[in-house]
Amino acid sequence: MCYQAGEFRVGGQDVLLGELVVAGIQEPIGFWMSASQFEYWKHTHLTVDVVDGRGGGFSLETPEGKRFLIRSRLFSQAEWAILGDEVVPTGR
Repeated sequence: MCYQAGEFRVGGQDVLLGELVVAGIQEPIGFWMSASQFEYWKHTHLTVDVVDGRGGGFSLETPEGKRFLIRSRLFSQAEWAILGDEVVPTGR
């Protein structure tokens, strides 16, 4: 789900996947996932994009006719070897 800044409370079991940098917004936007979802998706590279059109999958829609689109692919063996030792930041 996509929330306005300050409307989502990050829990201790939430995993920070990355930060989105958006033109016109000073602060990066955190991209969080629950630990249980992360366990399922941890082998997957996720790309968040903004495209033209109306969407219904996220909670925050824009009046400018834009929507979020997530693309995914499995990490290669080489990428997984690099990421396997990474510490995953949580909301703790």
